[in-house]
Amino acid sequence: MSPSTPAGHAPSTVAVIGLGGIGGVAAGALAHAGRCRVVACARRPLDRLTVELPEERAEVALTVLTDPGAASPADWVLLTTKAQDTDGAGPWLRALCGPRTKVAVMQNGVDHAERVAPYVGAAEVLPTIVYYNGERIAADHVRMRHIGDTDIFLPDTDLARAFVNLFAGTPITVVPGGDFTTRLWRKLLINIVVNPVTALTRRRQAVLQRDDIQALAGALLEEGVAVARAEGADLADSEVADTQRLFRGFPRDAGSSMYFDALAGRLLEGDALTGAVVAAGERHGIPTPVNRTILTLLRAYNEGVED
Repeated sequence: MSPSTPAGHAPSTVAVIGLGGIGGVAAGALAHAGRCRVVACARRPLDRLTVELPEERAEVALTVLTDPGAASPADWVLLTTKAQDTDGAGPWLRALCGPRTKVAVMQNGVDHAERVAPYVGAAEVLPTIVYYNGERIAADHVRMRHIGDTDIFLPDTDLARAFVNLFAGTPITVVPGGDFTTRLWRKLLINIVVNPVTALTRRRQAVLQRDDIQALAGALLEEGVAVARAEGADLADSEVADTQRLFRGFPRDAGSSMYFDALAGRLLEGDALTGAVVAAGERHGIPTPVNRTILTLLRAYNEGVED
């Protein structure tokens, strides 16, 4: 899978900040396609990366930088760290962003542009919704699973169309479309259930099939839908049932980003997910007691990690 680079279209350098499940899959897929130079920005050096794509397994050579002082402005920067690690990625963003750089924020949450604004200068920022499941099996080994027909959803802009071209020739399906706000909140509704439930139970997504977990999911979603509508999302009356039906179709052996962080003893991004619902509820005067309870548990967990 090595299509030629169309003249005037593909960027020459793509920097990927973070080599976890999402970033590792993105870096591996782009490097395997061979249409651009991929530079990974990570904590530890790495020469090669094994990436299990849906229809093939590839081993790719990677240029990995471990010091922001060695970085220079790139055409594209993919920020794939957890939302709570954005400040830590600040030195990378400052080093990699020039006036012509385009930054795709491949993180959870609903405030992508605001989150990176202090670090990117004049660079253009593209919020994204990442649907594919990326699992880091080892430091040099990642696996991708499709969750639906779309792997990354974008607002319908010229910048988004350039991002679509970036991933041409890879198995990552990138789709721009309308009503990005609604899509963003729909993804957050998935995240406020799947991520904390799998992390706090230390179980993969098979746990979502339990009747009592389905009941808990319904309560979390009811609050989330009310808040999302207040934030401008155009959600259907059947949104809660539709989302729960979606859960039942997820791969039972798949994890979640928060699940893998919990197993590794890392901080959980509760404030970017559940915290976004609670904060928006406070802004609009909408009670969110079930989500607030989950947020309390996630924050208590993080306090233990920091200790």
